[in-house]
Amino acid sequence: MPPPILAIDFGTSNSAAAILDGAVVRRLAIEAGAETLPTAVFFPTDHAEMLIGTAAAQALIAGEDGRYMRALKSVLGTTLFHEPRMIGAKRRTLADIVAAFLKTVKQRAEAQTGQRFSHVLSGRPVHFHSNDPDRDARAERDLRGCYVAAGFEQVDFMFEPEAAALASHGLGGAGDIGLIVDIGGGTSDFSVFQATGGKVDIFASHGIRLGGTDFDHAVSMAHAMPYLGHGGALRRVFAHGVLPMPNALFVELSTWAKIPFLYTRETRREVEDMVKHAVSPLELRRLAQVIEDRLGHELAFSVEAAKIAANAGAHAAAIDMGFIERGLTAPITPASLNASLTGFRDRLREAVYATLSAAQASPDKIGSVILVGGSSLMNMISDEARAICPQARIVRSQAFTAVVDGLALATGVGAR
Repeated sequence: MPPPILAIDFGTSNSAAAILDGAVVRRLAIEAGAETLPTAVFFPTDHAEMLIGTAAAQALIAGEDGRYMRALKSVLGTTLFHEPRMIGAKRRTLADIVAAFLKTVKQRAEAQTGQRFSHVLSGRPVHFHSNDPDRDARAERDLRGCYVAAGFEQVDFMFEPEAAALASHGLGGAGDIGLIVDIGGGTSDFSVFQATGGKVDIFASHGIRLGGTDFDHAVSMAHAMPYLGHGGALRRVFAHGVLPMPNALFVELSTWAKIPFLYTRETRREVEDMVKHAVSPLELRRLAQVIEDRLGHELAFSVEAAKIAANAGAHAAAIDMGFIERGLTAPITPASLNASLTGFRDRLREAVYATLSAAQASPDKIGSVILVGGSSLMNMISDEARAICPQARIVRSQAFTAVVDGLALATGVGAR
C-alpha cells in the first residue's frame, strides 16, 4: 500500500486538511469540532507555547499580553518573510512561524488518523504575486521550505482552482464547460474546465493577487480610518498653511499582515508628532490609543464583521469602535460598501476574461460558474460573474473546503 498523502489548503485567512479514505474525502478536524481553522497565531509574552487558529483569536480578544498574527501567507516571496524579529520573547522569522503552524497541523492530523505523513499535497494560488514571476517562484520556494521544516519529506503543489474543479465539477451540468471563481483571503484564482465521464480536463488557469484582505483594507480606509485622522490635515511647522495627513500609517493599520509591526517606539513618536500638529487632534488621539493599546487587530475584526453585515444587506450596519472610545461607531451601508470595493471590479473582470481567452472559451459557452473561497460570498463577485457569463448558472460550492476536498481527491490519482 502506498504511503498516505496529507492534503493541506494553507490559506491566507483559513486552512484545512484532509485525506482520501478509500474513495471518500475525509476532512480532518485540525481544530476541535471544525473542518477549518483560522490561519492565525498568538505568541504569549510569558513564554508559553504558540497558539493557533481560534485559540489565537480568543487570546487576543481576552486581552492576553502577546503578539497576534494573521494573513502570513501574503508575505511569502517577500524579504519580510525572512527578516528576524523579536516575537514572543524570541527572535523569529515569519518563515519560522509558518513552519511551526504547518508542523502543528501535521501533528494534529497524525494524532487524529494514527498515520505518519511524510508526503503533502498543498494547494497554491496560480500566482502568489501578479506579474512578477521571480517573486512568484520565490514564494513557492518559501512555502516548500516551510513544509520541509515542518517535517514533510515530499512536497507537491496543485493550483487551488484546479483542486476546486475536481471537487465541484458535479455541481455543473454533464459535459458543461465550467468556470471556477476562487476568491480567497489573498488571491483570486480561476480555472476553465470540462468534466466528462468522471474525468476533469483543465483548459486554462489564471490568478491575481487580490482577495478578502484587500477588501477589508479598502473598507477600513473608506469607513474606519477617517475616525482616526485619515484625510485630515497637519499645520506646517515653519510656515503658514496646512499639509495633507500622511497616508502610510493608515494603510499599514488597515492591512492584516502589517498590523503587528506597528507597535514600535518609532510609530508612537510619529503619532505623537501628528497629534501635536493636527488641525483636528481628536481623531489623532484615537489613533494614538490604538497604537499604545495595540488595538489594531480588534479594529480589523470589527471592520470584517461590518463588511459581512453590509454585504448581507444590513442598512444599519456599523463598525464597532467602542473599544477605542465609548460609543464610537463608523456607519457602513450596502451602498457605501459597494462604493469602497468598486475599484476591484475591473481587475476581477480582466482576470476572468484573461482566463476565458487562454482557454479559448467565449463567455456564452460557460454553462456554470462555480464560486469557491470565503470571499466569493461577496455580492460583488456573483454580480460580476453574472455580468460576464449571463448564460451560466451561478453555483455556490463548499466555500471553505472545496480546495482541500479537491486536493484530497487528487492524491488518489497522483500529485501534480
